[in-house]
Parts: sequence; C-alpha cells; structure tokens
Amino acid sequence: MRIVERSFAEADRQVLLRAGVHPVLARVYAGRRVHSPEELSTDIAKLVDPAALANVGRAAALLADAIEAGQRILIIADYDADGATACAVGVRALRGFGARVDYLVPDRFKLGYGLSPELVDLAAERRPDLMVTVDNGIASVEGVARANALGIATLITDHHLPGDALPEASCIVNPNQPGCAFPSKALAGVGVLFYVMLALRVELRARGAFRNRPEPNLGALTDLVALGTVADVVPLDANNRVLVAQGLNRIRTGRATAGLNALLRISGRAPSKVGAFDLGFVLGPRLNAAGRLADMGLGIECLITDDEARAANCAQALDQLNRERRKIESDMLDTALGTLESVREAAGAAAVFFEPSWHQGVVGILAARLRQRLHRPVLCFARADSGSAEGTNPGLLRGSGRSIPGFHLRDCLDLVAKRAPGMILRFGGHAQAAGLTLREADLERFSALFERTAAERMPADALSPVVETDGMLDSAYLSLQVAQLIEHQIWGQGFPQPVFCDTFTVEKQRVVGERHLKLKLVKDGRRYEAIRFGALDPLPARARAAYRLTVNEFNGLQNVQLNIEHVEN
Repeated sequence: MRIVERSFAEADRQVLLRAGVHPVLARVYAGRRVHSPEELSTDIAKLVDPAALANVGRAAALLADAIEAGQRILIIADYDADGATACAVGVRALRGFGARVDYLVPDRFKLGYGLSPELVDLAAERRPDLMVTVDNGIASVEGVARANALGIATLITDHHLPGDALPEASCIVNPNQPGCAFPSKALAGVGVLFYVMLALRVELRARGAFRNRPEPNLGALTDLVALGTVADVVPLDANNRVLVAQGLNRIRTGRATAGLNALLRISGRAPSKVGAFDLGFVLGPRLNAAGRLADMGLGIECLITDDEARAANCAQALDQLNRERRKIESDMLDTALGTLESVREAAGAAAVFFEPSWHQGVVGILAARLRQRLHRPVLCFARADSGSAEGTNPGLLRGSGRSIPGFHLRDCLDLVAKRAPGMILRFGGHAQAAGLTLREADLERFSALFERTAAERMPADALSPVVETDGMLDSAYLSLQVAQLIEHQIWGQGFPQPVFCDTFTVEKQRVVGERHLKLKLVKDGRRYEAIRFGALDPLPARARAAYRLTVNEFNGLQNVQLNIEHVEN
C-alpha cells in the first residue's frame, strides 16, 4: 500500500483563503478542483434548472393529466435505499398534489430487479392507468412492452446507464439517456424523481391547480432526497451537494420526516449533529436491510407515514433486520476469508466467489468487503433460492459485484455477455457496482471468461493500491475544532472526506471489540488517540499512516480521534 498526496492548484487555494475559507478546508477543496468559493455554495438557487432535464416537461404534463382525470398512478419502486426514498418522495409529493397514488416494490428474491413482464402482470391486478418507475426501468424493454400490451402507460424515471435499446415508454426521464444535456449526470434515482416533482408543480401551477389551496412544499422532501443520494454512493457533484446540504439542514433543524427521525433515534444519533456519514453508514444500511432480508415495503412505509408511533415501530423493525444482516454478513465474510490467501496467490485481474450457503441479499456488501482486501473487482454469488422460503428459481445464481477506480464493471459484464450470448441471463449496474443472474452450471465458464475479459480491460496501474491523501496536517490543526468543522461539511463519492497522512510513533496498541486496534500515537511530543477498524495486525514502532480526523463522543464528552485508514508497507 503506497500513500501519496493529492495534487492541487496553489492559485485555487489562495483564492479560497482570501474568501475566508479555513486553511485546512482551502487545501482540501483545492485538491477536489474547487476553483472559487461560489462552487461551495449550497443555496437552493444553485440547483440546475429542472427544465434542463430532457422530457421532464412531458413527464409533468403526463402526471398532471392523470391527476386531473382522477387516474390511478402506481409507483414501481426498487428495493434499495435510493429506490425506497424515491418512492417515498413520489408518494408524498403526488398525494400533496391530489393524485390517486399507490406503490409496488418487487420481491428481489422472486422477481429480481426492474420492471419485468412478471412484475407488470402483478401490477396490473391493481388496475393502474399510469405506472411510474423510480430508480429502475431504463433497461425494462420487455416489461414496458408488456405494459403497452395491457394498455397501461409508463413513465420511466431512472439514472442508470441505458442499454442498446430504450423501452417504448410514454416518457423517459434519465439524465444518462442519449440526447439529454442535463449537466449533472450524477443524479441518484431519488434526485431524478425529485426533479420530476419540481416540474410537475410548475405544470400544475400553470394550470391553476393551486388557486384554492396551498402549494405543497417540496423542500420538505429534501431530507429523503439527501438520504437516497448519499446511500446510493453517486458522485457528489455541485448539484448533488446542494440537494444533500438542503436535506441535512432540514434534519439538523428538527424538520425531518417522522420515519427519518425515528431511524435516527433507534440509531442513537442526535438530529442536530447529523452529517453525510450518518446518511450513508447509519441510516442507509438500516433502510437497505429491509430490501436485503425481507420486503422494502417496510422501509417505504417508515418514510411515508406521518404517524410517529408507526414510524417508531417501523424503525425498530428495520434496526432488528440490520442486526440480522450484520450477523449474516460477518459469517459470510469469515467463510470468504478462509479462501482469500489462495485467491491472493493466484491473483488475476478480478475474483469471483461463490458459497452455496450464502444469502443473496448480502452478497453485494460481501463483494465490497473483499474488494477492499484484494484491491480487485470482485463478484460474489449466492443461489437464487437462498434466503427464500419458496425456493424459487432452482439452479440459478444471483451475483453482485464491486469494482475499483479505473475499471468499469458494467461495461466488462456487457462484453462478457456479447462474447458468450445467453450465458448471463440478466445484468445491469454502474461503473463501480453491478448485479447479474446466471445458471449455476455456467459459473466456472463465466468466471474464466470474466477474469480473462477483466485482464484485457484493466488499466496498467489500476491494480497497484494507492491511497490518495490531503497531505500532512500541522499539529495546530489536529484539534477537536477542526474535526468538528470537517464533519459538518458535505462529503461523499467523488468528493471524499479528507484523509491526511503523517509518520507517528506508536506508543501503545491493543485489540478492542475483537476486530479493531486501539492505538496511542505520538507526534511532535503530543499524544493522540487513534483506532484502526477491522484490522488486527500490529503496527511497527514508527508508522506512516493515512488517517481521518474524527470526533469521538463517549459519555457526553467529545474528543478528537484519528481513524487510521491505511498504513504504508
């Protein structure tokens, strides 16, 4: 593991300093290619105009027509946090606009991902006039064709990359579809749906829908938008940072939805201190647990209810599911680690793991953990009937993968599918994460082809693990005040939380919680509390380490703590 310092333009740092930005943040922001303080503004006026999103006006008209005609609108949700929050935003906004709206979320173990023909048949039992997909649909060519055959109109709202053909839907809103000039391609599914609701409000306003009643406050939904955006790990470009900042402001000022507040309480988090980290690593996993182990309908109900007692009950159930998910994940990881050394020795450009007892709802998290250890793209498979009482789809495997910077996982799977037609039954995803289904009998053939294709497409330096940091931090800034300042900012994918590096004397180290290393480090005569999560290997007497500056709270007291991310070999 090699630790390097992120480059930055001194001119940008000076501009930010002159604008009054804290010296530590000026260096950090300059390293993230922020050229002026205006780029750091999170004022709602900085949002890209919804009109710039292709087809958003047509989508608004389609929805407005349905509302005026009293038609049934059915939201087709997805089973992750992005899909759940997008569904909740849609239900809340459309009800506020006077629509007849309900939702349907597929059982991931029975129907898989997206608007499949089977899901359309299930939806048709509710007799919808218009189906609205959220966080899915862009690849649902067959599903939309089935809806058309049944006379059901479809509005697709999605952010995933399209395939070779687009569905013949009534309307498609996706910043990543061909011909869309929307400048922020990083919108999450919940962000796309929120933009559609903004456009719908404009359309209804023009039709005089609010002459005799107040307009719904869509700003009240930004807490859900922030949660889905961060939890889906989309790049936090300037536009997404505005959305997240607006949502965090609502949460911190006590104006979050009942369900989000209930999730915070069950997690032991004070709303006034919530940051982007809490959205991604505290609330997001609890919401995702429903889709991984049970039914995401529980998560959606938590987010759409205004009844605090019901929200508390839902949050408690989600928290229990998350505890179960963590236990399952820990057991699966222990199994995988048993074969990790042999995988390292035969280290190719990618790795594939399968264990018959694994739970298909947790293989994505497992792939992420193994990716971190191997620094290679990893695919993990489970039998399609594992975790399902019905034992559906015998003989099939469902896999989930995570990639490394510089390697586009979905494009690699697309090439594998073209080289071996029919072997991959279904796939989709992003550059860094993807999912697929194949026959268990084809696993060995798939693994060989996938690893060979990955080797062909892997950039020469992508497999050399490098930790990019924001350089050394002066001792004067190794303080609680600076740690609090950093935690209050908006960080996430593509705009990472600062990681600093320095050489320390290791004075003490001991194992805590069976999996973590508690440390006392010394630099320039000053001692610092530190911890290295998920690692037990002892550090040498002097170590060059990459670390995050964090706030540790215990018994109501706050202290600065260094979270050791990596130690240079």
